[in-house]
Amino acid sequence: MTMSKTEADLRLSMLNSLLTCPHRKLGLVHPLHAELVKQDPRFYVRLAAWYADHGDVRDHKEMFVVTLALSDFPGHRDTGLALLRDLPPYQVGRVIDFIHGRKEDVAIEVDKKPDDVPDAAFRPKVQRKGKKPGKLKASQSGTVTLTDTFGLFRNVPRSLKTEVTRYLREREADADWFDSTALTARKTLKRLYALLHVKPGPRAQAVLFDEEPPAGSKLAGLKELAKAEAPDEQAKLITAFDVPFRVAIGLVKAASPKVLKALVGRMSPQEVINSLDMLRKRGAFEDAGVKALIEQKLESAKTASRVSAFKAEKALESVPVSADVRKKLEGVADAQVKARGRIARPTALLIDKSGSMSQAIEIGKRLGALLAAVADKDLFVYAFDSIAYPVEAAGPELAAWERALTGITAGGSTSVGVGVEQLRRKKQYVEQIVVVTDEGENAEPRFVPALRKYREELKADPAVCFVKVVGATTQLEDECKAAGIAADAYQFNGDYYALPNLVPLLARPSKLELLQEILEYPLPARRAE
Repeated sequence: MTMSKTEADLRLSMLNSLLTCPHRKLGLVHPLHAELVKQDPRFYVRLAAWYADHGDVRDHKEMFVVTLALSDFPGHRDTGLALLRDLPPYQVGRVIDFIHGRKEDVAIEVDKKPDDVPDAAFRPKVQRKGKKPGKLKASQSGTVTLTDTFGLFRNVPRSLKTEVTRYLREREADADWFDSTALTARKTLKRLYALLHVKPGPRAQAVLFDEEPPAGSKLAGLKELAKAEAPDEQAKLITAFDVPFRVAIGLVKAASPKVLKALVGRMSPQEVINSLDMLRKRGAFEDAGVKALIEQKLESAKTASRVSAFKAEKALESVPVSADVRKKLEGVADAQVKARGRIARPTALLIDKSGSMSQAIEIGKRLGALLAAVADKDLFVYAFDSIAYPVEAAGPELAAWERALTGITAGGSTSVGVGVEQLRRKKQYVEQIVVVTDEGENAEPRFVPALRKYREELKADPAVCFVKVVGATTQLEDECKAAGIAADAYQFNGDYYALPNLVPLLARPSKLELLQEILEYPLPARRAE
């Protein structure tokens, strides 16, 4: 199948949109997905299947299921329902909640207006956890009740209700599986049964609604744990009933070594990384046995499928740990980045450090570390304003590149072409140039003339990719287009946890080959009942 340039541009724009990280605000990405499925429904369904296996942002995975489950395009619903079966219960609940819609009254405490302050000048302070409540009148004070709305307020399709019913029955058929799910997602399960009018099986009825879990079950063990006072007894119960860390941590009375060992034993590798500071404060690293168990979990995090490289990196920045634990965390971050794919083309990364480019520097630091970790060929990194500063790391590890990119501060005028000039002068051959920028340029040498000169002298035709910061223009894209130079542009609107999404997009020999891979990606099939 041959794609026209217009088709390729449209599909690349879909990929670009997946760099956003909405942080559990599905309403922000719903219009985007609705437009994408309308523009190219055949590509969208393949993109959904590909993203389920290669993407990171859970909000997008949920919205793919929502969009496909509501779509009238042939085959979309079956694919969406197949993808739903692989989601954990809390994400299934979010999918159903978003389609069905939800209203929630929220009580808000508002400061009282002083008598000597006119209404027009009063800006009440609002004390509320979570989202902002919207505008309040200056005359309002004390406790105010506002109504939150969330979702589409549509009927849940019969096919989706059938699939969720199968999902629940599958878990009911396995007592241990159901009990484990009920421990961590009790509210979600109860809402799914009630909202979709699914009659619970005997065990679900006893566990969720009658509050009478069967003797010897994990739920019964949880009740025993809540009553236990002695740390040794709590540790024994946590281990015997395999109580998940997130549940057990709220019930433990004291952080003895036995309790800590039991807790860490129940933690996933990602939970260990997220909870390092809590474990440190409770003395986990002071006991050799507990510390050894933590290090085992960190070692397994290198190959775990649901571990974020940047969360491991964040732990390095914020938690004071010993040198050996730090080395383990660096290894986790490095391994997880490399698992994203390998870049087989010589690549240049140009980071804009001119006057107002603090955000570009932060993105560039992390992107430089990412690319360095997955580059099989040469990687040349320059930070530029009106001159280009070479950035070299002491080693190939992710942490080494992060250290090499520290100390770069924003300042100076902007010559995007100066980095390309440096590549030309040093005869550094690349097949891909990645520029982190707002696309503003106000000094010589300019990007397009410098790139032409580079292509002519080195007999090279590097692909160009702009990673655009918030507030970026299209200046360089327009100049490239006018000069007949193909350039991709990725608008980075999310946070750094979404940045690894760029790696598989840059790891392919060409964007056209990536699009072709997605177009040919196999669609999942619904499981037989």
